[in-house]
Amino acid sequence: MSKMWQISVPGSTANLGPGFDSIGLGLSLYLKLTVSLQDTWEIIHLDDNGPKEFELEEHLLYVIAKKIADQYGKQLPACRVEMASELPLARGLGSSAAAIVAGIELANQVCELGLTVQDKLNLSSQIEGHPDNATASVLGGLTISSMDENGIVDTFHINDIQASFVVYVPDIELKTSEARSVLPEKFDRAYAVSASANANMLAAALMARDFERAGRYMEADLFHEPFRAKLIPAYTEIRTTAKKIGAYGTALSGAGPTLISIIPTAIADEFVQTMKTKFPTHQIILTKADEHGVQINETVKRLLS
Repeated sequence: MSKMWQISVPGSTANLGPGFDSIGLGLSLYLKLTVSLQDTWEIIHLDDNGPKEFELEEHLLYVIAKKIADQYGKQLPACRVEMASELPLARGLGSSAAAIVAGIELANQVCELGLTVQDKLNLSSQIEGHPDNATASVLGGLTISSMDENGIVDTFHINDIQASFVVYVPDIELKTSEARSVLPEKFDRAYAVSASANANMLAAALMARDFERAGRYMEADLFHEPFRAKLIPAYTEIRTTAKKIGAYGTALSGAGPTLISIIPTAIADEFVQTMKTKFPTHQIILTKADEHGVQINETVKRLLS
């Protein structure tokens, strides 16, 4: 008999404006893996949302799975992995966090590590360096998190987000490291107090499901968007147009270059059509919050003797 695992991990958006490195939201856009054991390693990308050419030892999924197996003193067996992704690379939709969560889950399953949800939150956030996208990929829904100096993650998790989300993906990549390089090293106190108040109000509005107010604070970030805006195609135009036709608010998705609007579900189809007409060079995707986080389906196939 041979085992096969299907692992599904949602992509995510992070920050939603001022919730910098802390707020994440799982989206119904997925990285899906089909994993089985075989004699040698093989990773097959079924679409263009993965590296065209790669050395196995440098592939993020393999690197993470091996790291986790080693950390728990286990031998990582050779696997055949088929990967299908709806997450474009380096666009601010959590493709690397999803791959990290998938790598952790792969090692967890094939090495029978018995990781808890808290283990997955800690490990993925430690590897990512901050807990926003990682927690959203593990849990789905809305996550508001902090990580202490020991790498332990504390998360508020909210499901049942009754709104729709529209992402605007431009045809350029933006590496997080590049987007971080434009941020100031320091803020003065009065500025930091205002920025922090806006982040607090965003978190409170989201937890209260007051999306109208949340949208207002999504657009009031002082931590990163004022400095990154110049790197983002059509940043001001998309925000202004979306607001005019009914969006609650629009923010960078993670570090960008993708933007994301939160909108009433009732206007979703008409809203998307209008934005597609006005911004034809962007890929515009209507989605909703993922409700489940990482999912595993294990099957056993009987081998014919």
